[in-house]
Amino acid sequence: MGAVALTFVVVVSGIVTWVYASADISTVGTTDFGRTLNIPPLATSTVEPDGTRAFDLQMQSGTTEFNSGTQAPTSGFNGSYLGPTLRAERGEKVRVRVRNNLTESSSVHWHGMHLPARMDGGPHQMIEPGATWTPEWTVAQPASTLWYHPHPHGATEDHVRRGLAGLFLVDDAAASSLPLPRDYGVDDIPLIVQDVRLRDGRIDETHGAFRDVGFLGDQLLVNGTLAPHLDVGDELVRLRLLNASTARVHNFHFADDKPFAFIATDGGLLPQPETMTALRLSPGERAEIVVRMLPGERAVLRDSDVDLGTNFWTTRFSGGDDRFDVMELRAAAQLRPSPELPTHLVAPSTPDGSDVATERHFSLTFGKINNAEMAMDRVDATVVRGTTEKWIVRNDDGTPHNFHVHDVQFRVIDYAGAPPPAELRGAKDTIYLPPNTTVTLVMRFDGPSDPNTPYMYHCHLLWHEDLGMMGQFVVVEPGQSAGTPTGHHHAN
Repeated sequence: MGAVALTFVVVVSGIVTWVYASADISTVGTTDFGRTLNIPPLATSTVEPDGTRAFDLQMQSGTTEFNSGTQAPTSGFNGSYLGPTLRAERGEKVRVRVRNNLTESSSVHWHGMHLPARMDGGPHQMIEPGATWTPEWTVAQPASTLWYHPHPHGATEDHVRRGLAGLFLVDDAAASSLPLPRDYGVDDIPLIVQDVRLRDGRIDETHGAFRDVGFLGDQLLVNGTLAPHLDVGDELVRLRLLNASTARVHNFHFADDKPFAFIATDGGLLPQPETMTALRLSPGERAEIVVRMLPGERAVLRDSDVDLGTNFWTTRFSGGDDRFDVMELRAAAQLRPSPELPTHLVAPSTPDGSDVATERHFSLTFGKINNAEMAMDRVDATVVRGTTEKWIVRNDDGTPHNFHVHDVQFRVIDYAGAPPPAELRGAKDTIYLPPNTTVTLVMRFDGPSDPNTPYMYHCHLLWHEDLGMMGQFVVVEPGQSAGTPTGHHHAN
């Protein structure tokens, strides 16, 4: 029996060693960048007699050719994959007619948008097949790069991975007055980055062994394009980065460590640009950077050297050792001159924590928040409208997590016992938490109250969210109590 047991241990150890050794991925140095980067079109809109800007989105299935000659089944908005970029001004009233042409129920969440709970598009605002949902709200936040994606409870990872995502850009007078690159698709470039695994012409949705973070692909798509290049004609190029992967944490940098100006976080522009050479974004996070190009230069954007704050085993199986060539910027022989970046951008838009009325604590563990799985009929927190709160969030797990709050942008006032690093000093709605890390966030709830319709807070590693790592809060008037959510509110 001893010999048999020893043989078993040796075999198992060999298998585990092989799985570990083969778990990392690299496309660095093997990419030809032969495809032109797709730029999502700006969504068409109409201005109705009352001044409302109206958009139409169709959720639909189709096929997409990622590799030449192979059509993969996918889903998208107004097309087979991803969706158009919606754009509106601060102060505008917008209306979006969303029709579900899928064969299953879904929803559309406006990630990062400040809006009434019934318009939020979370799991309480489901759209049945063949139905139309028409949310409307007034844009009431600074210029920023937001996005939209489905949020069905228990199925969000699947719907987003299939391609149901798009950008929503907010403009305002303060941002428009600054000499920043702003010609959409020319020197102001949206970059929706997702990992994918293609097998036999289909998107492979299986989770690999020991992948406790969720799905990790072996290739990157940028705006739905594999290994793309972008022809650049201007000295300065603004890149609006969105991590639309469902679990992968990306660390963006240029192959030659080319510096760039970091100008905006999830919720909008920073007070001043920060010079950086690398930027970590977890799923759902956005950032805007400006890079200076030289005539004839080719600059390769990479994703590698991700510091997940984990041990060697978790790092390997959470994608931290993976390396990708993301895309190539190809500068023309002669470039159009660009104005110098301003040294000051905009004033902070989030509270500084001096008027906190309530403090809350959140413990993140695998599939749970505060030791509870998500329940559609349970309100986990009741927030008084017009107050500022401090949320202390801790990852009590050995697994990476992040934390997204609907409706509001927050300020990070402490990260792992220290002032936040440069990439976390602006307005945020999503933040990465390594294991055994605590962050302190402050946010003000000044939107409309609704005691019966909750907003969500959750881990935006979407498999974790689907497993129940999500909670709900309602905003009420002073002296008012929370109601009881009734479950799904279905669109007709």
